[in-house]
Amino acid sequence: MTSPPSSGQPGEGGSSSLAGGKLILDHPAAAVARLTISNPERRNALDHEILDALAQVLPSLDRGIEIRCVMITGEGNVFSAGYDIADIPEESFAADAEALVAHPFQAAMEAVSAYPYPVVAAINGHCLGGGLELAVRCDLRLCVISAKLGMPPAKLGLIYGHTGLQKFIDVIGIARTKELFLTGRNLSAPRAMAIGLVHDTVPEGELPQTALRLASEIAANAPLSMRGNKRAIETLNSYARLTPDQERELIELRRSCFASEDFREGVRAFADKRAPSWRGR
Repeated sequence: MTSPPSSGQPGEGGSSSLAGGKLILDHPAAAVARLTISNPERRNALDHEILDALAQVLPSLDRGIEIRCVMITGEGNVFSAGYDIADIPEESFAADAEALVAHPFQAAMEAVSAYPYPVVAAINGHCLGGGLELAVRCDLRLCVISAKLGMPPAKLGLIYGHTGLQKFIDVIGIARTKELFLTGRNLSAPRAMAIGLVHDTVPEGELPQTALRLASEIAANAPLSMRGNKRAIETLNSYARLTPDQERELIELRRSCFASEDFREGVRAFADKRAPSWRGR
């Protein structure tokens, strides 16, 4: 298990080494946290340590309005090659592979989905298998134009988990999800953007700056608005028809903003043509 980060404060540029140095947390801009997968010898494959660290560190970053955008990226020219299962011994392969996919991977993916503020994937290179689900779990995805993105279960004999499949259906629809999972083909970044798998492509060498500008722009927005809108969108997307209780909850969520200090501050700042000073209440 990996301990939560103890060094580096938002906007100070300090960094924390997690998962034995295979996951790096830093704070490159105000209210922005960046998580960098740093496992280059394994093409940034996701192992138990990295997944456990993701599952632990993301909830620890939810400290009021301190971190209002999280960015996830990879070191070098690969975002992530997916599950790290290549060297599992033959005699324990079935049990060990299932243990990796079933518990730490699922816990890490749910931690990404559950983060209450926006999460941005800066896809710096090839993004495959579980690495692609990690990116899809993020709210927004920027991708370097040379990257390849793909889901290889059909090439490996793997039946993918239903929660992961549902996320792909949510993002690109059932027809494109079938294309991705039943052909096993890798997609170019422009093709991935055309089907909605990524939001935008970025020229070589420009991804770090472009992603940081986007994360900083997001982090400058009203925290109550971002949390509330993300929650409402996820609720609406998860249920074909809202129950009366769910509908009342969303109505109350919207009403709550009108009594907030931040709403008044946002209106005043807009009228004064200045940057707002958010308080998260």
